[in-house]
Amino acid sequence: MMDAVGAVTQQDVWRALAEVEDPELPIGIVDLGIVEAVSMGANGRLVVELIPTFSGCPALEVIRERVISRLRELGVADAEVRWKLGPAWDPGRISAAGRAQLREHGITGGDPAAAAARSGARCPFCDSDDTERASGFGPALCRVVYRCRCCRNVFEGMKRPGTLIRLANAAPRADQ
Repeated sequence: MMDAVGAVTQQDVWRALAEVEDPELPIGIVDLGIVEAVSMGANGRLVVELIPTFSGCPALEVIRERVISRLRELGVADAEVRWKLGPAWDPGRISAAGRAQLREHGITGGDPAAAAARSGARCPFCDSDDTERASGFGPALCRVVYRCRCCRNVFEGMKRPGTLIRLANAAPRADQ
């Protein structure tokens, strides 16, 4: 992107995008790590490229509308949101501030220390790594449910890329 769109700078756009909250998580889309790029298209239109946390996410249209609305408030009259399917989003893209916000709400994800945990998730309540995956299906398509063996709390975590592919490759049904 050039330095400015009218009186709006690229820095202004990134600050505005940081205020757009994900509809399913208590975190802004910049801290969530789904904003890939901000650029000026050949036609003079501001283009925001986003990477979905999950390609079948039902919230994609809501996020697009929130981005466009926030940019209009900023004074950008012509903007487009493009969804990129590669590179795949990964919880490691979540910023440190974003991880802290999620942790305050009992959700784990993107924490480098979680990789050392036995289940791949560290408890956001007691910081134990003695956790187990309770369900591969959470309240949103991009999340799973874990249980802490130490404090016995149940908590959510962000799915890693490929999780659903492994589920899709499960044994075929008997009637197939």
